[in-house]
Order: sequence, then structure tokens, then C-alpha cells
Amino acid sequence: MGPHYGSWAGEAGRRHCPPTPDARTAEGTIAAVSVLVVTDERFLDHRPGERHPERPARLEAVWSGLDAAGLGDAVVRRPAEEASDEDLLRCHSVPHLARLVDLDAAGGGRIDTDTKMSTGSWTAARLAAGAGLVAVAALRNGEAETAFCAVRPPGHHATPTRTMGFCLLNNVAVTAMALADAGERVAIVDFDAHHGNGTQEAFYSDDRVLFVSCHQWPLYPGTGAPDEVGEGAGTGTTVNLALPPEAAGDTYRHALDAVVVPIVERFAPDWLLVSAGFDAHRADPLTRLGLTSGDFADLTDRLVGLARTGRSILFLEGGYDLDALSASAGAAVAAVVGIDYRPEAASSEGPGREAVESAAVLHGLVVR
Repeated sequence: MGPHYGSWAGEAGRRHCPPTPDARTAEGTIAAVSVLVVTDERFLDHRPGERHPERPARLEAVWSGLDAAGLGDAVVRRPAEEASDEDLLRCHSVPHLARLVDLDAAGGGRIDTDTKMSTGSWTAARLAAGAGLVAVAALRNGEAETAFCAVRPPGHHATPTRTMGFCLLNNVAVTAMALADAGERVAIVDFDAHHGNGTQEAFYSDDRVLFVSCHQWPLYPGTGAPDEVGEGAGTGTTVNLALPPEAAGDTYRHALDAVVVPIVERFAPDWLLVSAGFDAHRADPLTRLGLTSGDFADLTDRLVGLARTGRSILFLEGGYDLDALSASAGAAVAAVVGIDYRPEAASSEGPGREAVESAAVLHGLVVR
């Protein structure tokens, strides 16, 4: 399904998109808006099983979605690079990494009920964990205005000490920890339908990193209650918006306006990282939310707008209906470069407004 990785390889130079009305310099002239896409054909070598929801076809669907969105010269392409041991040890324990190395040496195997390694999984996982660091370096060099790491396996369930929920290493946490250790303030916003428990655990007592999760409740992994707000120095830097099944796009937009935007602005991050899971789509087989590709376009555009130019990175997380994933990823990335690509219209109000307002009050915000 979809294009071979070769269509996303190369293109080492700076690329520019056609002029858009929203991309203007201080002098009023039209400026280019570009997106760095970090991906790699070796991600396809992670094969947890023919019937496993987190299958190679997911990434091929994302590539197809980016092609269908007509990004053209807006794209700067980069292959991923493996995270070093030093990168991984910032947020994962030695025993955790040693177990993955041992399984890789044995040719793979099952780690837990949901998570399995094949012969190519360890390389794919290290590439996924290193993709954000490639993006950081390129953005610092001014090679693009924002970045999308189209990676697998996903990462936000992987805790500092264990694999979980299809995730081997925590991709967004590796990047966030590297930035924080370099003296940067980092905000992570996770709109995957499942709570990013691993990311939360990594930064639960760390006031250098703000973690905001908007997810279905109840749902795997059972964490992410509104009263989980951090501890010690990190108290108040964990924010959980637990939404009921059937919550739709208007609920998510209200969550952005009432909670996410004011909290991120108050935190004033140097970098904004987004765990972009597309399994909140109404067609996803593992969840019961009501978003469309048009909703993901709105959410992504608004979130990236909270960061300074060249300081935002999206990380692919979940999304298990291939058509929905393709459309949603394409719409989200197109939105951040000013291309109006919406295979589906934005959805209307669903339940969950009360949960949003309760979270706003919990964090001392005025409900809008």
C-alpha cells in the first residue's frame, strides 16, 4: 500500500512550498513555510505479527497521506538516525535497554501481551527514538519551520523501565529529555486517544517539562485521571483531560481554548513537542472517539502555532484504521504549512465539555 520509501528519500537541500497568504515576513512579502519529514524505510522491518494492529502498513498509509495532501516543495526530507546509548539512558533504565538488546540478539520475541519484537525491531526502535534529535538539529539550522517524525514503533506508553502498549522506547521523551538537559523548557501535548502514561512517568516530578494529555477515559492503560497533576517540583506540570467516549472535534477545540492554550502559554516553552496519535478518529477500531481528519488539521495547526518558528515537532503515535490514519496524517501536516487539505469536514460537538471545564478549574483557569 502507498509509495515506497524511495519517494521520501534524499532531497537534502532546503525545500519551499508555494506562497500562502498566511506566510509573510515582517516586510510583508510572502515567505516559505516548510516541514521537515523524518522517516525511514527501516521502520517497516519492525514486524510484531501479521494481525497486530501496529503493523508496517500503518507507516505506508502515512506516506500515502502525505503524498495525497499535495505537500510538494513544502517538504524537507531526512532519514532517521539511531539514538545513542547516552540519548536512551537519559530516560530509560539500564535493565530496560539490556532486555531489548538481549531479545534482539535472540531474533526477537514477545515482551508482554501487546508488545513483540522481530529481527528488525531494535534498529527500528533506535531510529524512532533518534528521529526527534535529527529534527531538533535540522530545525536549529533553520532548515524548516516545523517537523513531523513519521516513525514506528510508537513510543508514548514506554516507561523509563518497561515496554507497554506496542511501544519499546519513548520517542518523544528521548527528545524532550535531551532538550531539557540542554537547558530548554519543553511542552509536550499528547492527543493520542490513549493516555501517554510512559511520557507522564518520565516527567512527573520534572518542572522543566510540561505534559498535557487529551485522551479517552476510561481506556487503556487506565492512567491519566484529572487528579494526576505531577509531584514534588513537577506539581502542576502534568495536565490530564480525560474525555468520555464519543467526544468529537468541538470538544477537543474547547479543550484547546479552555485548558491547553492557556497552560502552554503560561509555561512559556522553548520547544513544543506533539505526540500525534490519530486513533481518536471516529473510524479507529481500538477507540470510541469522534474526530475526523478535518479535526486533526484544526488541532495540529493550533498547537504548532503556540511555538516559535522552528521549535515544534510532531511524533507519530497511534492510529489503526489505515484509511483514517492516511487522511488524518495528511490533513495534519498540510495544515501546518498552510495547505487546506481536508478529506473530511470537522466534526460537531460530542460529550465531554464538563470534563474540560473541570480540568480548567482544577488548574486554576477561567473557563471560556
